[in-house]
Amino acid sequence: MRKELCFIVLFIVLLFDCFAQQKIFPQLGKDSIRNVINAMTLDEKINLLVGIGDISSKSSKERNTVLIPNAAGQTWNCDRYGIPSIVLIDGPAGVRIGWLADQNASPNYKYTSTAFPTGTALAAAWNTDLAEFIGETIGQEVLDFGCDVLLSPGVNIQRDLLCGRNFEYYSEDPFLVGKMGAGMVRGIQSKKVGACVKHFAANNAETNRNTCNSVVSQRALREIYLKPFEMVVKEANPWSIMTSYNRLNGYYTSENPDLIETILRKEWGFKGLVMTDWGAGNDPIAQMRAGNDLIMPGEWEKNVLRSAVKNNILNEEILNRNLVRVLEYIMKCPHFRKSHYSGSTDLRKHAEISKKAARETMVLLKNENNTLPIGKSVRNVALFGKTSYKYIACGIGAGDVNYKKAVNMPEALTVAGYNVNATIASIYQEFVDTIQSKNINDKWIVDKHAEMPVSRKLIESQVDNSDMAIVTLGRITGECFDRSPEDFVLSDIERKLLFDVTEVFHKAGKKVIVVMNMGGMIQMSDWNNLPDAILHSFLSGQESASAVVDILCGIVNPSGKLPMTLPVKYTDSPSSRDCPGVPKDNPIDNYYNDDIYVGYRYYDTFETPVTYEFGYGLSYTTFKYSNLELSKKSLDSNDIVVKATITNTGKVPGKEVVQLYISAPKGVLDRPVHELKGFIKTRELQPGESQSIEFRINKKDLSSFWTSKSAWIVDRGEYIIQIGASSRDIRLSDKIIVGDDIKVETVHDVLYPNKRLETLVLKE
Repeated sequence: MRKELCFIVLFIVLLFDCFAQQKIFPQLGKDSIRNVINAMTLDEKINLLVGIGDISSKSSKERNTVLIPNAAGQTWNCDRYGIPSIVLIDGPAGVRIGWLADQNASPNYKYTSTAFPTGTALAAAWNTDLAEFIGETIGQEVLDFGCDVLLSPGVNIQRDLLCGRNFEYYSEDPFLVGKMGAGMVRGIQSKKVGACVKHFAANNAETNRNTCNSVVSQRALREIYLKPFEMVVKEANPWSIMTSYNRLNGYYTSENPDLIETILRKEWGFKGLVMTDWGAGNDPIAQMRAGNDLIMPGEWEKNVLRSAVKNNILNEEILNRNLVRVLEYIMKCPHFRKSHYSGSTDLRKHAEISKKAARETMVLLKNENNTLPIGKSVRNVALFGKTSYKYIACGIGAGDVNYKKAVNMPEALTVAGYNVNATIASIYQEFVDTIQSKNINDKWIVDKHAEMPVSRKLIESQVDNSDMAIVTLGRITGECFDRSPEDFVLSDIERKLLFDVTEVFHKAGKKVIVVMNMGGMIQMSDWNNLPDAILHSFLSGQESASAVVDILCGIVNPSGKLPMTLPVKYTDSPSSRDCPGVPKDNPIDNYYNDDIYVGYRYYDTFETPVTYEFGYGLSYTTFKYSNLELSKKSLDSNDIVVKATITNTGKVPGKEVVQLYISAPKGVLDRPVHELKGFIKTRELQPGESQSIEFRINKKDLSSFWTSKSAWIVDRGEYIIQIGASSRDIRLSDKIIVGDDIKVETVHDVLYPNKRLETLVLKE
């Protein structure tokens, strides 16, 4: 009896102790965040401010990401406060869910997700509704796989044609980038998961990306490189922002309070969390002070922060401030809400969505004598180029997706009812299989390999068995490396292949089509006269080849337009003089001497010849622009409404991308000849059908940044409103008058360059 009584007493003590524990440790979501923080030890706070890396991360020795295979990282859990880990996952073209590697075999792909069109491809669609819909679908996969935050989108500017990560980014134009990025964020977050906008800021090259200093004028920063981030923050309210690897005007971005606290939080009103890129920065104390709330991932940083607080170098209240934002962030996430997830998703449905999206991203660059769509007389196709047989869905690094299968061109053509020349196909397939067998774990080994040489004799022997030839040209790019100038031009093997195929087939009276499968552009001025038609498919996801064939055979009318300018040669680009930096072989500083003259702003203003201009793209139909109407001819506090009518004047249904540019008067500052300030993609218009479109223009759209006044100012004078099909195909124009200079907004005088720039200026 006494023994039983002792057990009862012990049970009661333990029970009371349990209740006491509940009382001692406040719970996140039930108690105030401040009470939770006040109850934490210093080590617990630091653990929550320094995240955990993936399995391969050298920075995380104590603990690996185990919730989701190959997730980029996660935050620490702290169970006694009811704080779960949240999972951060890449990336821009789809959920980069990973695989569990078998120690004795090749990777065992346990999870697969959907590869959607990459950023540049989506921008080529010029359709913010499409970006939002793709964001919703990717957000659903984030939720289905038990993740909390998608590390996407990347809204950096495609400043230089050779940047390795251009395929992840949208465009050379900040307005187009901002609108597409905002659409993507709205879509992702509609599923109650977070988007993380990256890489903040001026991260426009991969060479020495962890250390190189971007030297940029305050005006170029405000008008070009910060503008997309500002638009996304104000239009889509992202849950988080990721700071970049690079230095900006002398300071690492993750350690710069002027960038994070002054501009992002005070000026733009950002309320969310700021995290580092993986392993970015050099000083965790500076990162905490700067308002970079979460360091991803980390280990040694914890000791530094602990010592700094104990030695009165860092005020613990700084940690508490950042921790508030971390905990607010966690409370939004599915793992905190205890959302159920299945660990699988509707891959078949999402593949169809990816295909439909890819159809809108394709840009028809050439269509001589109506070569496309392919006529009914064509049934047998000779398919050249290794990329035809191993189509590239996405790029290397964070922008990669572990998809189940990417359709190739022979499969897509066969499904569409065409016969692929078996002799040529067998030779290419053997070539591709042989390369892949050398390293089955390298999914890009074929893409990185040189093109297969093809004898003219083989081409001649098969021309009679083929009604048409398709040559696919591919390029693979990715994180951590930039493209070389040599990669921007055709190799000798590619050049000979294209020349021989076109000459042999043209001699036989047959057409040749070139399909470009790459994240960006290559020099075309020396070969685009050879084929009869050229279609750029970018990196448009796992169903890209199927979408290409749908366009080639006329099931779909191409409606994409270029989100970048293609110069005649790389050295025509103003950034080519400074990229990747100084010194060229191991850059320390990257001088942005092109200043505000990025992309078409340079080529159109300085009247430089180009191969294809910004916004260019052909259709199988034609469109008439008419009835331009402005709601008023002077600027006041209300928006100016611009209306126009677009009519399909051709014989087949089609969509048109209508672009609005504004040309400013010559004032105190040099200005580009015009700047994109609006775009609309029409619905699919039937032959003879019209659609009225409407743009709205406000004061900020007309303003430029005056460094001397740290203000956005509208110059007095005459502004030309231009409506066009590209930056060099203006169809309608009218003007408005501004009587006096107008100060729109005054901002902080921060982020001035730490070194002298020799920026481009207009000559009188």
